[in-house]
Amino acid sequence: MLGVKVEKINDDLIIKWQLSKIEIPKSEIVNISHDDTYGGEQKDAIRIGTPYGTTDRIIIKTNSQTYILFTTNVTSLHKKISTIINL
Repeated sequence: MLGVKVEKINDDLIIKWQLSKIEIPKSEIVNISHDDTYGGEQKDAIRIGTPYGTTDRIIIKTNSQTYILFTTNVTSLHKKISTIINL
């Protein structure tokens, strides 16, 4: 498993990367956006994926936490997350 994977199970957004599995309730998600900084603005954010210099970043903000997803497939992953959230 090389990249970050996302899926919907019940009312949760599931993020999988390597041996990690993070469950985020859809109702907790406030915003999804792109980040142009290398490591993200928020210092206490949970970082998922491999942060190479050419890797794009997706920010998922919830009521209590911020997640930074490092991916080389930013358009597809962002679209999939948006679709899951809007269902």
